[in-house]
Amino acid sequence: MSAAPQLLNEGMQRGMQQGMQQGSARTVLRLLERRFGSLDAATTERVADATLEELETIAAGLLDAPTLSAVFGA
Repeated sequence: MSAAPQLLNEGMQRGMQQGMQQGSARTVLRLLERRFGSLDAATTERVADATLEELETIAAGLLDAPTLSAVFGA
């Protein structure tokens, strides 16, 4: 494979992964707000910067966590 198609493919993969991360982050933020009320800027930023794996962990934790800080292990 020549360099141009390979670079295009890599760019598409990164774009798809970034889109999945952003969509997951929006969903997790909505769920956190619904469960715990308004979120502070630090929490919003933490979720927005999280990887897909971290978002999955947060989403699973928010179902049983008694407080917002417990979702993040604090």
